[in-house]
Amino acid sequence: MRDQMLIDGEWLDGTDGERIAVIDPASGDEITTVAGGTPADATAAVDAAAAAQGPWAAAAPRERAEVLRSCWVTLLDHADELAGLITREHGKPLADARGEIAYAAEFFRWNSEETVRIHGTIGTAPAGTNRIIVRHPPVGVVVMVTPWNFPAAMITRKVAPALGAGNAVVIKPPKETPLTALRVADLLQEAGVPPGVVNVVPTGNAGAWFDAATEHRATRMVSFTGSTEVGRVLLRRCADRVLKVAMELGGNAPFVVFDDADLDAAVEGAMVAKMRHSAETCTAANRFFAEAGIAPAFTEALAAAMADVKVGNGFEEGVTCGPMINAAAIESIGGLVDAAVGAGATVATGGAAIDGPGFFYEPTVLADVASTAAITREEIFGPVAPVIPFTDHDAMIADANDTEMGLTAYVYTADLAKGLATAERLESGMVGVNRGAVSDPAAPFGGMKQSGLGREGASEGIYEFCETQYIAASW
Repeated sequence: MRDQMLIDGEWLDGTDGERIAVIDPASGDEITTVAGGTPADATAAVDAAAAAQGPWAAAAPRERAEVLRSCWVTLLDHADELAGLITREHGKPLADARGEIAYAAEFFRWNSEETVRIHGTIGTAPAGTNRIIVRHPPVGVVVMVTPWNFPAAMITRKVAPALGAGNAVVIKPPKETPLTALRVADLLQEAGVPPGVVNVVPTGNAGAWFDAATEHRATRMVSFTGSTEVGRVLLRRCADRVLKVAMELGGNAPFVVFDDADLDAAVEGAMVAKMRHSAETCTAANRFFAEAGIAPAFTEALAAAMADVKVGNGFEEGVTCGPMINAAAIESIGGLVDAAVGAGATVATGGAAIDGPGFFYEPTVLADVASTAAITREEIFGPVAPVIPFTDHDAMIADANDTEMGLTAYVYTADLAKGLATAERLESGMVGVNRGAVSDPAAPFGGMKQSGLGREGASEGIYEFCETQYIAASW
């Protein structure tokens, strides 16, 4: 287990000796401490990245691609170890943690293939006076800020395309889950990533760290995954240096169930969309719109499925919902549920925090929730499913779109034409039609409105880390 920061291929303590406690959310106990970086450490990491980036970019695309493929193999070879680390510091069930590692590793395989397919173009100017050459060089040093809910995948989804394009990176992992990030970086070096190309500096002072990293002249881009509120702050800071940004921000996903939907399939999909990774995902279904004819049966069946969820330590057999990340999360979830009940919703199952050590909340279904309730306006980030009955299709679409968030949406119906037509009207960057999961390294991940800027994954993902250069040439 690594507990120091990684700068220029060396494992170091912070310049002021600060240590950050890592807490097990299943017990509330301290697991260990890791080195906390200062602004000076962030600057040193960018220095290292800047020195390493030129030689890395100059390497042949096939050479970079082979290193990325080696990263894929190495991460899979250590899947059990990494999954255990995620469960220990995040709390998600071990099966979900294993799934995360498979997903995280796949970004290296996918982008190893994309690395050799960064295409340019050459053509003749319409006037016939010169050639127009367009190429896509790397952007340079990329500062990355990653969240705690996917300690491995939110790093690899950024690092793999950035490295494939020829960039070097400096990562600020979340203080809640730094151990996975440090071990992943360790394995990437083992797989052949050159020193300085990947640097990881945890910190307990995120604002000062970010300012130091982004004010460095060598930094040319920021890639961030996290809340919309923090994203706005970082955008303002990036504006002063006109840095390129890619941001995957918050969600408020509607899950629409029409009368003609297969009830069993809709409930199964709802459980996937809501409860994967203990419901702490930005793509989680946040609002369930059920057409009036199916709403009672859907609510009852969903409540039964939620009541059957085994909550506990993610290492325990059969557990499918682990702890929330900290006590503040429990307070936030409880406040939203209490406000919804106070406004007229009824509790079909759950509805309370679970006493004892750790940070656990009962899987909860709320019936007859008003479309204007506060719980429909905020990202719950917990195991709570508010069900909103509807009769008017157009009004439901308006309610579903009545949010500044637009990351993910879900639609269940037996009529594919209706499902696709509904999907096209939903203001979301990603829509699952008769599917409760949408994430795939081969698909463009990202949102509309205040859910983000840019896309990760697919062919689009690697170009986020490239510039576009035009050369006018005559010969």
